[in-house]
Amino acid sequence: MAIQWYPGHMHKASKEMKQVLPQVDLIIEVLDARIPFSSQNPMLAELRGSKPCIKVLNKMDLADPAITERWQAYLEQEQSVKTLTMVAQQQDRVKDLLTLCQKMVPAKASSVKQIQTMIMGIPNVGKSTLINTLAGRQIAKTGNEPAITKMQQRIKLEQGIVLHDTPGVLWPNLENPHSGYRLAITGAIKETAIDNDDIALYGIEYLMRTYPMALQQRFELNELPETGLETMEAIGHRRGCLRGGGRVDLERVAKIILTEIRAGMLGPISWETPEMTEKEWADVLTVREQKAAKKAARKQKKTRR
Repeated sequence: MAIQWYPGHMHKASKEMKQVLPQVDLIIEVLDARIPFSSQNPMLAELRGSKPCIKVLNKMDLADPAITERWQAYLEQEQSVKTLTMVAQQQDRVKDLLTLCQKMVPAKASSVKQIQTMIMGIPNVGKSTLINTLAGRQIAKTGNEPAITKMQQRIKLEQGIVLHDTPGVLWPNLENPHSGYRLAITGAIKETAIDNDDIALYGIEYLMRTYPMALQQRFELNELPETGLETMEAIGHRRGCLRGGGRVDLERVAKIILTEIRAGMLGPISWETPEMTEKEWADVLTVREQKAAKKAARKQKKTRR
């Protein structure tokens, strides 16, 4: 599934981030705990260099806790990276975040100088909600619609910390099709950019493999059919999503499935593991190499003419 969704303000934000980063002591990256790989900022690895980074696994209540622990261990293998799990509205966890900021920049924490931090995250990971909780007041706009924040802000927090906010920046071109589906399932991509039927089918097929009991219990299915499409149709019959002649309205079924997944009604679910994403990224790199080889071959062919 090829998704290209890169509003103009995101392009501007990426340029602004590059300008501000030299002044920053620490980066806070907000991730969706359900999809830590797919919700990473694609530019961060190359931009941050050796700067310390806290990866906040937000929406931990919606993710499978055992898999979240695996993600924390995996992410902290990277130098100067620490992780923290939370739900953005939790005051106690927010205090833990401020304390961790000080620990990661000890030179400034023990002086009168302010710790300059930059917070970043793709759309709809809960970054704005976290900022409001950190500040103790309504500063950033929040909502279920992705791409709410449009401009950078500087916010003074407790414990001598200054927060530079940035708009959510999504991948300009999603090379890993699985990441595209996961971002869509969790609501990071506007529904106008995707096909609900396709996204819901991907989600159902994944749940059939990894969380079959959660799927059966939520939609009151005595047993799971063999295919994802048949499962969607069974859900449609259970929920009364029928057209004339008893045909299932797949669009209505898809919206029900996606709404209930995003609200956590099927229980805590993680949509990717470190092992899955490592294999997928290896496949992406292979495709890149093949494209580069074809491009080089075409170029060589032209020079011979």
